[in-house]
Amino acid sequence: QVQLVASGGGYVQAGESPRLSCAASGRTLSSYAMAWFRQRPGKAREFVAAVSSWGGGSIQYADSVKGRFTISRDNAKNTVYLHMNSLKPEDTAVYYCAARSGLGTRIPGEYLYWGQGTQVTVSS
Repeated sequence: QVQLVASGGGYVQAGESPRLSCAASGRTLSSYAMAWFRQRPGKAREFVAAVSSWGGGSIQYADSVKGRFTISRDNAKNTVYLHMNSLKPEDTAVYYCAARSGLGTRIPGEYLYWGQGTQVTVSS
Protein backbone atom coordinates (compact mmCIF):
# COMPACT_ATOMS: atom_id res chain seq x y z
CA GLN A 1 0.00 0.00 0.00
CA VAL A 2 1.28 3.46 -0.90
CA GLN A 3 0.01 6.66 0.68
CA LEU A 4 0.59 9.86 -1.28
CA VAL A 5 0.33 13.38 0.10
CA ALA A 6 0.44 16.31 -2.30
CA SER A 7 1.36 19.80 -1.17
CA GLY A 8 2.56 23.14 -2.47
CA GLY A 9 -0.63 24.53 -3.94
CA GLY A 10 -2.23 27.85 -3.14
CA TYR A 11 -2.99 31.22 -4.68
CA VAL A 12 -0.34 32.43 -7.12
CA GLN A 13 0.00 35.22 -9.65
CA ALA A 14 0.24 34.49 -13.36
CA GLY A 15 3.88 34.06 -14.32
CA GLU A 16 4.97 32.72 -10.95
CA SER A 17 6.78 29.39 -10.59
CA PRO A 18 5.62 27.30 -7.65
CA ARG A 19 6.61 23.73 -7.00
CA LEU A 20 4.25 20.94 -6.02
CA SER A 21 5.48 18.00 -3.96
CA CYS A 22 4.10 14.50 -3.59
CA ALA A 23 5.49 12.61 -0.61
CA ALA A 24 4.99 8.89 -0.28
CA SER A 25 4.81 6.59 2.70
CA GLY A 26 4.19 2.91 3.08
CA ARG A 27 6.54 1.83 0.34
CA THR A 28 9.45 3.30 -1.52
CA LEU A 29 8.48 5.15 -4.66
CA SER A 30 11.46 4.13 -6.69
CA SER A 31 9.76 1.12 -8.28
CA TYR A 32 6.63 3.05 -9.28
CA ALA A 33 5.95 5.23 -12.26
CA MET A 34 4.60 8.56 -11.02
CA ALA A 35 2.34 11.10 -12.61
CA TRP A 36 0.58 14.38 -12.04
CA PHE A 37 -2.99 14.93 -13.18
CA ARG A 38 -5.22 17.94 -12.75
CA GLN A 39 -8.91 18.65 -12.71
CA ARG A 40 -9.98 22.10 -13.81
CA PRO A 41 -13.39 23.47 -12.80
CA GLY A 42 -16.14 21.68 -14.71
CA LYS A 43 -13.68 19.47 -16.58
CA ALA A 44 -12.61 15.84 -16.40
CA ARG A 45 -9.33 14.88 -14.78
CA GLU A 46 -6.51 15.28 -17.29
CA PHE A 47 -2.94 14.14 -17.63
CA VAL A 48 -0.17 16.64 -16.89
CA ALA A 49 3.13 14.75 -16.65
CA ALA A 50 4.58 11.33 -15.90
CA VAL A 51 8.02 9.97 -15.00
CA SER A 52 9.14 6.37 -15.21
CA SER A 53 10.26 4.32 -12.24
CA TRP A 54 13.78 4.08 -10.86
CA GLY A 55 16.00 6.59 -12.62
CA GLY A 56 13.11 8.41 -14.29
CA GLY A 57 14.61 8.15 -17.75
CA SER A 58 11.26 8.34 -19.53
CA ILE A 59 9.20 11.49 -19.08
CA GLN A 60 5.97 12.56 -20.74
CA TYR A 61 4.13 15.89 -20.74
CA ALA A 62 0.77 17.08 -21.88
CA ASP A 63 1.07 19.52 -24.78
CA SER A 64 -0.58 22.21 -22.67
CA VAL A 65 2.29 22.23 -20.16
CA LYS A 66 5.25 21.13 -22.26
CA GLY A 67 8.09 23.60 -21.92
CA ARG A 68 6.57 25.17 -18.78
CA PHE A 69 6.26 22.30 -16.28
CA THR A 70 8.95 19.85 -15.18
CA ILE A 71 8.37 16.59 -13.34
CA SER A 72 11.18 15.13 -11.28
CA ARG A 73 11.66 12.51 -8.63
CA ASP A 74 13.96 12.16 -5.65
CA ASN A 75 13.92 8.51 -4.68
CA ALA A 76 16.06 9.16 -1.62
CA LYS A 77 13.34 11.47 -0.27
CA ASN A 78 10.50 9.31 -1.60
CA THR A 79 9.10 12.41 -3.26
CA VAL A 80 8.02 13.50 -6.71
CA TYR A 81 7.87 17.15 -7.75
CA LEU A 82 6.10 19.24 -10.33
CA HIS A 83 7.93 22.46 -11.07
CA MET A 84 5.49 24.86 -12.71
CA ASN A 85 6.79 27.87 -14.62
CA SER A 86 4.99 30.69 -16.40
CA LEU A 87 1.66 29.84 -14.85
CA LYS A 88 -1.50 30.96 -16.61
CA PRO A 89 -5.02 31.40 -15.22
CA GLU A 90 -6.07 28.33 -17.22
CA ASP A 91 -3.69 26.25 -15.10
CA THR A 92 -6.07 26.76 -12.18
CA ALA A 93 -7.01 23.26 -11.03
CA VAL A 94 -6.76 20.67 -8.31
CA TYR A 95 -3.51 18.83 -8.92
CA TYR A 96 -3.23 15.15 -8.04
CA CYS A 97 -0.21 12.87 -7.89
CA ALA A 98 -0.57 9.19 -8.70
CA ALA A 99 1.52 6.02 -8.73
CA ARG A 100 1.41 2.78 -10.64
CA SER A 101 3.60 -0.24 -11.24
CA GLY A 102 5.02 -0.56 -14.71
CA LEU A 103 5.39 2.20 -17.24
CA GLY A 104 4.02 5.69 -16.91
CA THR A 105 0.82 6.32 -18.85
CA ARG A 106 -1.56 9.21 -19.55
CA ILE A 107 -4.70 7.38 -18.43
CA PRO A 108 -5.98 8.12 -14.90
CA GLY A 109 -7.71 4.75 -14.58
CA GLU A 110 -4.40 2.94 -14.91
CA TYR A 111 -3.01 4.42 -11.69
CA LEU A 112 -3.63 2.53 -8.47
CA TYR A 113 -2.58 5.05 -5.84
CA TRP A 114 -3.67 8.67 -5.61
CA GLY A 115 -2.89 11.63 -3.40
CA GLN A 116 -5.64 13.84 -2.02
CA GLY A 117 -5.06 16.73 -4.43
CA THR A 118 -3.77 20.24 -3.90
CA GLN A 119 -5.55 23.32 -5.24
CA VAL A 120 -3.62 25.75 -7.42
CA THR A 121 -5.39 29.00 -8.22
CA VAL A 122 -3.71 31.35 -10.69
CA SER A 123 -4.84 34.95 -10.81
CA SER A 124 -4.14 37.21 -13.77
